[in-house]
Amino acid sequence: MSITCGIDWAEAHHDVALLDDSGHVLERLRIDTGVPGFTELMGLLAEHAEDPTTVPVAIETDKNLLALALQAAGLAVYPINPRAVARYRERHSQSGKKSDPGDAAVLADVLRTDRHRHRPLPVISDQGLAVKALARQHQEAIWALHETTSKLRSVLLEFYPQALRAFPNLKHRAALTILAAASTPELGQRLTARKIVALLHRCGRRNDPALVERILGELKTPALRQCVRVEDALGHTVVGLLEILTAMHAAVERLEQALAVEFDAHPLAPVLRSAPGLGPVLAARVLAEVGDDASRFTSAAGLRAFAGTAPVTRSSGRSHRVNARRIRNKRLADACHWWAFAMLTKSAGARAHYDRRRAAGDHHNAALRNLANKVLGRMWWCIQNGEHWDERAAWSEPSEDIQTTAA
Repeated sequence: MSITCGIDWAEAHHDVALLDDSGHVLERLRIDTGVPGFTELMGLLAEHAEDPTTVPVAIETDKNLLALALQAAGLAVYPINPRAVARYRERHSQSGKKSDPGDAAVLADVLRTDRHRHRPLPVISDQGLAVKALARQHQEAIWALHETTSKLRSVLLEFYPQALRAFPNLKHRAALTILAAASTPELGQRLTARKIVALLHRCGRRNDPALVERILGELKTPALRQCVRVEDALGHTVVGLLEILTAMHAAVERLEQALAVEFDAHPLAPVLRSAPGLGPVLAARVLAEVGDDASRFTSAAGLRAFAGTAPVTRSSGRSHRVNARRIRNKRLADACHWWAFAMLTKSAGARAHYDRRRAAGDHHNAALRNLANKVLGRMWWCIQNGEHWDERAAWSEPSEDIQTTAA
């Protein structure tokens, strides 16, 4: 008798359901999220199967310590998309009812009926998982940095627009340093050329009289003002945001350094870095999302679909449309977009391919997506064979019909 297990996870507990091959619920259980819960689950599986590692487990997420522990114990863990679970639930009930124990049974039933249509978690090395953790956290830190910078810009617009004219790019270290010394219009009026020169030297900038004159001119330009108390209050906000941004810049640098060390030590790093346009950060992001499990993608088409570079065809009757793929790994799609963009100036073959797509009627993003689709297929071959990127081999294949417009 074959058994399938479904786990509906929550922050405080997990609901577990075991089904036999006829769909009958053998056992329901609620476990906690720690070691006792894992031990209890393994005991339950041992009661119903001679070898617990033969029981497939379905869960709605792969970002879960229990899922990782089950995989480490030798079980095949299948992450099922919540959207797919909702559709499976509707197969048996249209009332709209939902419960955690019920979803656990639905997850187990997914594997009982359609296990062949789902993929287990890839077996990624500890080194690959470390690269993934650092690459994702580095990207998250950059997104948070951009969000905080936007908040600073919004606050400055309320009472200090001349600061934005003096420093249109708030990401520069010089802008943050000088704004910390002139956080209000009143302090900006008092700023001297000598002080600005000293602040620029502190940031490693050379003595540029034209730059100093421009900054002074913008900060001292007459402008509409808030009352003094409001300016002081918003000045405290600016100082606080500047301190946060300084700390965030340092955190991003530390994460990038740690990512570079971990990525360079990975065996696939030389293969990825051999491709034009793939710098250390982009290459690490590609590795983080693709992983180092050689059996994860059996064909280039699977990797392209995962990255979202392969278009989707919708055909019914006389209607036939080719659209961009929206369901994809968005982090990998983002990395491939910037990889394709960087290749335009690094590879003559990539530039020629992009120009052909543009001539065929593709807009910029569609042409980049088509280029990413092509180079991703070549990278899949390089990874599978452990070969470095070869420009002649990458662009020697006959191009597709340029009359076909990409999605």
